[in-house]
Amino acid sequence: MKRGLAFAWIIAMIMASGCGQTGDTLAEAIERGYITVGFANEKPYAYKTADGELTGEAVEIARVILERLGIQEMRGELTEFSSLIAGLQAKRFDIVTAGMFINAERCEAVAFANPEYSIGEAIAVKKGNPLNIKSYEDIANHDTAKVAVMAGAVEIGYLEKSGVSKERMVIVQDQDAAINALQSGRADVMTMTGPALQSRLDTAQDPNIERVTDFEQPVIDGQDVRGYGATAFRKEDTAFREAFNAELEKMKESGELLEILRQFGFTEEELPGDATAEELCKP
Repeated sequence: MKRGLAFAWIIAMIMASGCGQTGDTLAEAIERGYITVGFANEKPYAYKTADGELTGEAVEIARVILERLGIQEMRGELTEFSSLIAGLQAKRFDIVTAGMFINAERCEAVAFANPEYSIGEAIAVKKGNPLNIKSYEDIANHDTAKVAVMAGAVEIGYLEKSGVSKERMVIVQDQDAAINALQSGRADVMTMTGPALQSRLDTAQDPNIERVTDFEQPVIDGQDVRGYGATAFRKEDTAFREAFNAELEKMKESGELLEILRQFGFTEEELPGDATAEELCKP
């Protein structure tokens, strides 16, 4: 969409909504030719490369959408993750592209676009899954199965609450050590979040280990641990968020969203499905 047409289109949306302030951020960004985005330098969501390029799944998804809305340039504003919402509210930047999880508390402060990805836990096993492990409960119920998990990781608590004893956990220092434990037979399973695990498997390129694609996500204290990440907007930028959502939906339908996610270690398992920000904002 050419800049002039995009500008006219968003102005038409503002007028149709009857809200003079709604959508001003997008209109101003189109007019000046760039938008400022807040990010926290966290892979694979939003970060700067060694040569200073701003990238990441959230950044690249937003880049495509913003270009189609008439904004050709993104300028990154680095801040601590805990300061992203405050920075958005203070207008240090126009939107947050940091893969931020949608939750009810954050929804009180910002307006989220619909999710661009979902993340849950994942496991890898020896080829063919000889122990038939498809859940944390399966690990707990097996007589001898051991699971490699990183020290300090949230998965330790998930495993414990799923019935896996500490004696059955092989605590490792990093992701590479988890792969090594599985490869060497010190562990029968390894676990971490989906994109992290897929990234390790892609790097290892070991045909003797594989991801369990029908893994059952743990339910901890009655709650599904799967999280959904999205771009965040100021509350008043209703038309901006709706325009962003419309383009995001087109990317989902065409398969373009998955193509971008795959560049950063995501798979079809991490697609957001039909989840909406409205549903995920409910307490």
